Amino acid sequence: MCLKVRCSGERTDEHLMTDDPIFNNDLLLRSNKLPIVYRPEYGVTFCGLQRLHPFDAAKGEHIYKLLKAESLIKNDNEVYKPQEISTDKLLDVHTKRYIASLKWSVNVAKIAEIPPLIFVPNFFVQRNYLRPMRYQTAGSILAARCALASPAGTGWAINLGGGFHHCSSDRGGGFCPYADITLIVRMLQSSGKGVEKIMIVDLDAHQGNGYARDLMEDNNVFIMDMYNYLIYPRDQDAKLAIRQAVELKPHTEDREYLQKLQKHLDQSLREFQPNFLVYNAGTDILKGDPLGILDITPRGVIERDEIVFKMTRAQNVPLVMLLSGGYLRSSARVIADSIINLNQKGFLPTHN
Repeated sequence: MCLKVRCSGERTDEHLMTDDPIFNNDLLLRSNKLPIVYRPEYGVTFCGLQRLHPFDAAKGEHIYKLLKAESLIKNDNEVYKPQEISTDKLLDVHTKRYIASLKWSVNVAKIAEIPPLIFVPNFFVQRNYLRPMRYQTAGSILAARCALASPAGTGWAINLGGGFHHCSSDRGGGFCPYADITLIVRMLQSSGKGVEKIMIVDLDAHQGNGYARDLMEDNNVFIMDMYNYLIYPRDQDAKLAIRQAVELKPHTEDREYLQKLQKHLDQSLREFQPNFLVYNAGTDILKGDPLGILDITPRGVIERDEIVFKMTRAQNVPLVMLLSGGYLRSSARVIADSIINLNQKGFLPTHN
């Protein structure tokens, strides 16, 4: 059950993060690595303070261990490990004022939704919360680059983190301090790889308002967002950027959810015909999630991911998957099972 895809050259993973343009034309696809991006530094640790937020701060680690236990990942050298994103790269999207505001713990506490962080020296906030988020942000960009670099018909990558869809260029919120989705879009648009039409499919339970604010005037980006319309953030201004809004009532169940997804995703793909897709695959849609308030079963999440990959792969559109929200400890098991299912069903094509 081991996957192999060659999506970079002999240079290091860090090379994929730092060179512009993304890849030189003479860069050969040689290295045998899974297009899965992760490193241990993704985990948020705060002497227990992270437990004051329902988010599983070690979700990526838990998924990674489960994938290793199932032999999908055989050793640590098979996955891509991003560098920490630099301030200069963050400023490709973020305002200087916003980045400077993160030097004050009171501002970060509001974004992380952990009030006691107000009293924590910013050095520790940077090291234990923002730095892991910078690694995850870099991982989102690296995963998108990996998907883009793969040969036609094999373009996919998964970041075991990221999906900070509430963060825009000038404000964070909802546990999202960096605008990784906007950074992906701008990276793709400047790649020189002919990525002219980018679709964002946001299936987190919450409306994705951050990147929507950033991309409001960009007609080359199509946003499909399917969310519980009665929960945070209820951002009416950001909603204007959504080309296909699918609003769900609380406690929506599998049958209705999957029918709406299939219908509206098919319609969106036919209408826009993208040449790259960013999939924000939040698992806060699971029944019992304290913030998503939807009633989707683990089987429903697996079928959801299968629908997205199947329809995207049918059109040979490169896809990057980000994990986004998910506030149950069981989310990691569901995500790992979904990735394994995608592999077993042949939706994670290989290139040897």
